[in-house]
Amino acid sequence: MKNFIFISPHFPQSYWRFCLALKNNGFNVLGIGDAPYNELSDECKYALTEYYCCQDMENIENEKRAVEYFKNKYGPIDFLESNNEYWLEKDALLRTEFGIPNGPDSEFIKRYKFKSLQKEYYKKAGLKTARFEMISDPEAAKKFIELVGYPVFIKPDNGVGAQDTYKISNEADLAEFFAKKDAKKAYIMEEYIDGTIVSFDGVTNSKSEPLFYTSNVFMNDNSQIVHESLDDMYYCIPQKLVPEDLVDAGKRTLLAFNTKNRFFHLEFFRLNKDHPYLGKAGTIVPLEVNMRPAGGYTPDLINFANSINCYNVYAYSIAYDENREPSDYETYYACACSRRDIFKYVHTLNEILEKYRNSVCFYGTYPLAIRDDMGDSFVFAKFKTLDELFEFDNFVREKAE
Repeated sequence: MKNFIFISPHFPQSYWRFCLALKNNGFNVLGIGDAPYNELSDECKYALTEYYCCQDMENIENEKRAVEYFKNKYGPIDFLESNNEYWLEKDALLRTEFGIPNGPDSEFIKRYKFKSLQKEYYKKAGLKTARFEMISDPEAAKKFIELVGYPVFIKPDNGVGAQDTYKISNEADLAEFFAKKDAKKAYIMEEYIDGTIVSFDGVTNSKSEPLFYTSNVFMNDNSQIVHESLDDMYYCIPQKLVPEDLVDAGKRTLLAFNTKNRFFHLEFFRLNKDHPYLGKAGTIVPLEVNMRPAGGYTPDLINFANSINCYNVYAYSIAYDENREPSDYETYYACACSRRDIFKYVHTLNEILEKYRNSVCFYGTYPLAIRDDMGDSFVFAKFKTLDELFEFDNFVREKAE
C-alpha cells in the first residue's frame, strides 16, 4: 500500500474529501496539520490512517519530525501534497529532504511560485504576457512606466492571493508604494491589463494532459475585493461549454510547465478592449499559474457545475493516471455569491433559501483566514441558464439603503 502524506487536511474544511478519495483508492493517508486531533471533523478523522499535530507549522523542523515519524512507521513515502498555495514551497522542501519521488522538488517549484519565472514558460507555450520589470527603486519603475504608461500593477514576485498588491495610477501612488513596501520582498511591476479574469481548472495526468477541465469567470479582480472589502460573485462553466481558445491556451500552458498529476488553476485575462501589444478585444492573455485548486470551496463549486466529484478525479490521477469518474450527468452554471458583514442586504439568508430552495447547493461562512479574499459568508447555487444565475446573484447581493 502506498503512503500519501497530506499537509493540512483540515483546511479548507472540505479538503478531507481529497483524503477520503485517496483512501478509497488504496492509499495510506497520513495527515500533518496544526489543529489538535480532537478539533478535526469526524469525516477528516475517518479519511486519515493517522494524524500528526504540529502546533507550529511555520517551523519546518516540526514537519520534518512528522515526516520522519511516518516514514519509520509506514515505510517509504510515495507522495506528499497540501493542494494549498500557502504550503507549496514547504511541500517541495519536504519532498527534496526525504527523497519523495512524486511531485515537484524545491528547485522545480520555483516555476510555479515566482511570477517572473512564469513568463519564461508562457513564452515556451507561445503565449504573450503583460510586459514587466523587476523593480527595486523609483527610477527603474519610472523608466518602465515611460514604456507602458499608467496605470501599472505591482505585486510580490512570490506572493499568495491579492495581499500586498498595488494598482499604481500616478506618481503619488508610486511614491506611496516605495515609502511602505516590504524591503525584504522582491516585487514585479506589470503593465495594467483591462480584462475579465477567467480560469482554466482541472486535473492533469503524468503527460501534462488534462483528465478533466472546467472554467471559472470572476466578476471582480481579487485585488479590488481585498482592498475595497467588496462582496463578490464568480461562476463555474461546465467542461462542455469552456471556450476553445481558453482550452487551447490552458493545454499549452500545462505542457510548458510540465504539470504532472496535479490539480491546477490557471488564470487568464480575456481582453475587454484592443491592446497595442497583446491583441484584439477578446484575446486570451496569461495572468498567472496556480498549481493547486482555486481558493476556498471552489472544488465543490466545480462539482456542482459538472455533476462530478473532482476529489475523486485527483485521486484517480494519482492512483491510475486516468479519470474513472462518470461524465454523462446533467451539467449547470454554478455560482458562488459572497456577502460582507459590513453591508446590510435587502434579503435575509432565510428568504434566499426559501425562494431558491431547489437551486441552492451549499451555504455558510468562510474561515477567518480567507475572508479578506473571499467575503464573510457565501451561498452556492446552480442553474441551467446564465440569466437565472445573474438573477440569483442580484437577489443575494442587493443592498438595502
